[in-house]
Amino acid sequence: MKFSFVRVYPMLLVMVFSFMHISGQELPTAEKSYAKAIKKLSANTQIQNAYAVIDEIDNQTTADLIRLTEIEAPPFMETKRAIAFRAMLEDTGMDKTWIDEVGNVIGLKIGTNRNRVVVLDAHLDTVFPEGTDVSVKKKGDTLFAPGIGDDTRGLAMLLAIAKAMKKAELKASADIWFVATVGEEGLGDLRGVKHFFRKGAPKIDSWIAIDGGSAGRVNNAGLGSTRYKAVFKGKGGHSWGAFGLANPHHALGYAITHFTKEAKKYTDQGPKTSFNIGRIGGGTSVNSIPFESWMEVDMRSVDATRLLKIDSIFKSSMHAAVAEYNATGIKDKIVLELIKIGDRPSGELSETTPLVQRAIAATTFFGETPRLTRGSTNGNIPIALGIPAITIGRGGKGGGAHSLGEWWMNTDGTKAIKLALLITMAEAGLGN
Repeated sequence: MKFSFVRVYPMLLVMVFSFMHISGQELPTAEKSYAKAIKKLSANTQIQNAYAVIDEIDNQTTADLIRLTEIEAPPFMETKRAIAFRAMLEDTGMDKTWIDEVGNVIGLKIGTNRNRVVVLDAHLDTVFPEGTDVSVKKKGDTLFAPGIGDDTRGLAMLLAIAKAMKKAELKASADIWFVATVGEEGLGDLRGVKHFFRKGAPKIDSWIAIDGGSAGRVNNAGLGSTRYKAVFKGKGGHSWGAFGLANPHHALGYAITHFTKEAKKYTDQGPKTSFNIGRIGGGTSVNSIPFESWMEVDMRSVDATRLLKIDSIFKSSMHAAVAEYNATGIKDKIVLELIKIGDRPSGELSETTPLVQRAIAATTFFGETPRLTRGSTNGNIPIALGIPAITIGRGGKGGGAHSLGEWWMNTDGTKAIKLALLITMAEAGLGN
């Protein structure tokens, strides 16, 4: 929903305040000092020149989007796209580009003062496995392809911003790192961004991610998640000849019953917490007692303490289920192995955090309604560490994320690019 306050009629005011009342919370607003600073910054001649460049190169930005989309980037297999993106980033006039130990691409624009480091980030990986048809198909004004929005559009935006800064001779005070991260999706477990905040890593002062949603999104809170692979192991055997032998699939059934029953009791009350059994596997044939059965479990919560609690419920449920099944008179026993496959911390930045305020002010300046959101993004890691971080939308119109029918339409798409540039420059400061 978008509101314009240039000319407001009484009925529109009623609608706005009714919306705010129904939603249960007021729309975020920027303090006057931030709104004034954003307006002044946007009026800067070099910023205005950069905006003009973004408009001028819009067709090339779309071409970059198509080119990158058609390079596969499955989980843990982002190298080919990373190499291509680094070359494209280098062509924008970076002072330096490199690919780090885990596969992240970094482009450095040196600031005039070099007193801080501000990161502008989009992720390289998609959720689609190797061999997926990622060719872009155009129908009217709409582009269709797996991953074209999430998050390849973000990568194209990084290139457009870098080109605009170069052509407009726009300098920042702080160093700006243009970063394309690996491992944001699924079992990647944010390994790319975690590498930037490892012990002994260079200090990063602010993190701005572009990932998902329309212009107006300001994600200032990390939705924490914990994921496990629970593996139930036995000897295995013939379904007739070894009948009565401990069966891992049967034990898994006990475990699902235990866990879902106890977890539901907990999640029915208190701050939102969720659980999901997303994948199950194991076994060799219909007439074989499996030697292994496994399931992958995802648990999330807006509250770090509650995430720890449902983690505890999960573990105790698994052990209780195996003990109960092993006591049913079966031959031999089932052994349980719990493997943590995901750990994304929770966290939240105050609305008064300067980076959040700048994002709210810039979003409002561009005529969009700012929305403070909570999500599971690269921002989770710096937010949990208390480092200013937000995730903003890629703009345009899109849908079908994580599906083969994913689509994106360039409806006023340059606005989101200009917005990302303005927020980044507000955080990094104009160069001397």
